[in-house]
Amino acid sequence: MKQLIKKGLKLFIARHGETVFNAAGRLQGTHAHTPLTARGFAQALAMGDGLARWLGEWNGPLDLVASDTGRALQTLAIVAEAIGRDWHEATTDPRLAEIDVGRWGGRYYRDLMAEGPVIDVQQRLFVRLPEDAENYGDIAARLNAWIAEQAFENDMLIISHGMTSRVLRGILCGLPDLDGFDAPIAPGLPQGSMVMVRDGVEEVIVMGKGEGEKG
Repeated sequence: MKQLIKKGLKLFIARHGETVFNAAGRLQGTHAHTPLTARGFAQALAMGDGLARWLGEWNGPLDLVASDTGRALQTLAIVAEAIGRDWHEATTDPRLAEIDVGRWGGRYYRDLMAEGPVIDVQQRLFVRLPEDAENYGDIAARLNAWIAEQAFENDMLIISHGMTSRVLRGILCGLPDLDGFDAPIAPGLPQGSMVMVRDGVEEVIVMGKGEGEKG
């Protein structure tokens, strides 16, 4: 998909800040409105301040894009304010939403882990999901469809989710499918991190201090 993006274009990618579900150890999936915690707001502000320092005096066109969930839009609002951009100009797309965990949505990780292995502890990815859930290949398919529809005329700030942003970064960086997961998946980063992808190469703009993905 990299050939669809003009040379030198910068894509700033981050997941939302910590939410009440993250703090409680619950699976969010497609839950649209799980608000940020105080720590989540602080993470978003740190990403905004870090991006502002990285951009410096540059004030060129920057498209603001987010998942259509409340937690992504809350995070975008804080980052946009820090870099002096208008949140009201943002666009949303449900294809940037988090992995759909089906009937597991809202359940506690601890309860699921008591029933059997759930997470590959090395990759921080699901090894078991219910029948009505998405898999990582499904995420890659919807992200590829989203990428194919973008004009990519301007640099872009994208606020998404833990698993989805890892797959998006994998696609944009041209990574091969990760063994056993049927999708290109970039390494996980702590919550509160932001990267920039340009010409298929990733640079960390802000290294967060939060937790990594549980799955």
